Amino acid sequence: MQYWIMGAGGIGCALARACLARGDQVVIFSRTDPAIDGAEWQAVDNTDQAALTEATAAHALPDRVINTLGMLHQGEQQPEKRIEQLDEAAFSNSLRINTWPTLAMAQLLSARLTRSQTLQFAALSARVGSISDNRAGGWYSYRISKAALNMAIKTIGIEWQRRFPAATIVGLHPGTVATRLSAPFRSGLAEGQLHTPAQAARHLLQVLDRVQPEHSGRLFAWDGQEIQP
Repeated sequence: MQYWIMGAGGIGCALARACLARGDQVVIFSRTDPAIDGAEWQAVDNTDQAALTEATAAHALPDRVINTLGMLHQGEQQPEKRIEQLDEAAFSNSLRINTWPTLAMAQLLSARLTRSQTLQFAALSARVGSISDNRAGGWYSYRISKAALNMAIKTIGIEWQRRFPAATIVGLHPGTVATRLSAPFRSGLAEGQLHTPAQAARHLLQVLDRVQPEHSGRLFAWDGQEIQP
């Protein structure tokens, strides 16, 4: 099986290693070289649609594409606790990283897909992007950008069912994973709630192995349970 993996953070690298261990072929699209033996690396900013299109043009479409990009905090940008802390530039930055790359990849895939192609496209989302599950409030930029991502996945799924009925797009919630994204927010977690990147990769691949075209447009947690929008 052939994979395109967008992003070389903790989960992206763990997914690449897990796929390679299964005998799969992997191309990683990221700004920095992950230096993973056996994986091909393409230097690209995944938020730049033109650069992403150019970087993928020489490759045949894979069996699976996984977008692992996600940003909760960056430099001085931190999750908002109150609406007064919301900043337009920070909000736009969250949309640029958490939402746009999935749309950009879906555009270039749609330009190349055929009706019979059984491609799977998965994007890492988050349970906090569920509107119906929001009981704590706060984290405006992250929640809204992930809710927008979930809507993008739903909308693309509807279109693909008409145009590319053999293809699938889903959102995946990896749980709380020991990466830089979750590092400042792990205190108070119950035992067993924090997953290693390797565990998360194994869980996510198990979910993808069960996904079928009729699941397109839906969001699934790491344990296979569907998350309502």
